[in-house]
Amino acid sequence: QVHLVESGGGLVQAGGSLRLSCAASGRTFRSRAIGWFRQAPGKEREFVAAISWSGVNTHYADSVKGRFTISRDNAKNTVYLQMNSLKPEDTAVYYCAVEQIGYGLGSTIPSMYDYWGQGTQVTVSS
Repeated sequence: QVHLVESGGGLVQAGGSLRLSCAASGRTFRSRAIGWFRQAPGKEREFVAAISWSGVNTHYADSVKGRFTISRDNAKNTVYLQMNSLKPEDTAVYYCAVEQIGYGLGSTIPSMYDYWGQGTQVTVSS
């Protein structure tokens, strides 16, 4: 019932920046928290950042604190992930996801999300 499309990935040099977008369809978008996750080859999917439905509450994985910023524009049904000071270890496929109803702050657990996008590749060269 909810369709998510990530965009904005690409190849960037270490120290550079990218902004990922997650465009969502569905009338429940504005009342759901959104999370960003990433998965590198051979590794499990890991939490990156999340934002509450209101945009007031955000939290981040320790590995990206101070470098990444999550935001949302509910009028556009879009969530963003601004990634600065990128490192080679940030290389992964990045996914956005819509949190299950009843939570709201943005869980770090993938199973707490109902819908997922197709992912967008981020590659950071050294």
